[in-house]
Amino acid sequence: MKYILFLPFVFLFIACQDKKDVNALSQMHWDRDMCSRCIMVISDRKHSVQVQNPNSNKIYKFDDIGCMVIWSIESKINWIKDAKISVTDAKTGEWCDAKTAYYSRGNTTPMNFGFSAYKSKNTIDTTKNIFSFSEVYKEIKK
Repeated sequence: MKYILFLPFVFLFIACQDKKDVNALSQMHWDRDMCSRCIMVISDRKHSVQVQNPNSNKIYKFDDIGCMVIWSIESKINWIKDAKISVTDAKTGEWCDAKTAYYSRGNTTPMNFGFSAYKSKNTIDTTKNIFSFSEVYKEIKK
C-alpha cells in the first residue's frame, strides 16, 4: 500500500524535470548567468550564444552573437575556429550549431548588433538578406 501511494509522486517528480536541450553546450541559468564579454545578465532566450574551448572544454556564455565575436577578437582567442559554438534560434529559442545556422540582420538584439540566428533558412523573413556564420563574424569585426 505504501508503494502505491509513493508511485504517483515518483511520476510527478520525473515529469517536472527540466529537459536539457541536446544542442546546448551547457545548461543556461537564465537571468543569472552573465555574458563573458559585457558582464550583463543573460535573459534573452532567443539570442544567446555558448562557446566551448576545444582544449579545456570550458564554456563561455554570451547574450548576443556580437559580444561573442568582439570577445574572441579582443581576447585574441586563437582556437575559435575549432570551438563548438551554439546559438539560440530567434524563432523557437532552441539551441542550434552556430556555424551551420542562418542569420538575418536588422533585428532587435540584447546588445544591438542586430544579427539573429535561425536553424532553418525557411524561417527567415524573405525580405531580409541571409548571412552565414563567417559572414556575420566578418560584419561584426569591421
